[in-house]
Amino acid sequence: MQQYLQNKKGLVQGVFDQVFDKYDLMNDFMSLGVHRLWKRNLINMMSPSKNQNLIDVACGTGDIGKLFLDSTDDNNNITCVDPNKGMIKKGKAKLINYKNISWVISKAEKLPLKENSFDFYTISFGLRNTKNLNKVLSEAYRVLKPGGRFLCLEFSKIQNENFEYIYKQYSKLIPLVGKYIVGNKEPYEYLIKSIEEFVNQDELLELMISNNFKKCNYRNLTNGIVSIHSGWKI
Repeated sequence: MQQYLQNKKGLVQGVFDQVFDKYDLMNDFMSLGVHRLWKRNLINMMSPSKNQNLIDVACGTGDIGKLFLDSTDDNNNITCVDPNKGMIKKGKAKLINYKNISWVISKAEKLPLKENSFDFYTISFGLRNTKNLNKVLSEAYRVLKPGGRFLCLEFSKIQNENFEYIYKQYSKLIPLVGKYIVGNKEPYEYLIKSIEEFVNQDELLELMISNNFKKCNYRNLTNGIVSIHSGWKI
């Protein structure tokens, strides 16, 4: 499934080239810090243990990898993947004390990694920035081991009309704050539009099923501002 907005030449790359240096700060502002709780929910839902390995795609500055290692064992192996060199550089600096993280610069649609390699595949707030959802899901399935689990944390569709109205009004402020912090509001106008145009929870579930994932389900968080989708390679 092609995503129209993300297929505009150089758009997504240009957005993250502009925001990577203030990425963590803006995440805290945009979610009022709640993104940290959402990511912990993802790890809790995953329930990882020692001797399991994770690939975290669209990893940003490595929040999920850090939480995974902190909740299991520093000796577990993590592969953090992101298409943006600046984001990878920030992640390496932030997690310099974690010696067993491999950093890979790559798009989610074509991973330079072997099939049947990982116990877990995560993608957090990155799926909506990819060009082709089916290719991303197909690659996720390919690199997971049999019995491996796919987990996606992403902005979704709010289930409460009153809360949705409040959220939309708040969203209008984000590009203005982005201009103040980053010096440019356009990247955050894109991010808001990408959320509005992304598939809903049930549509993403159907895409997962059509790409061979089994026992698929999702869990809404914060009235559906975000959801966590889960599926298994069996």
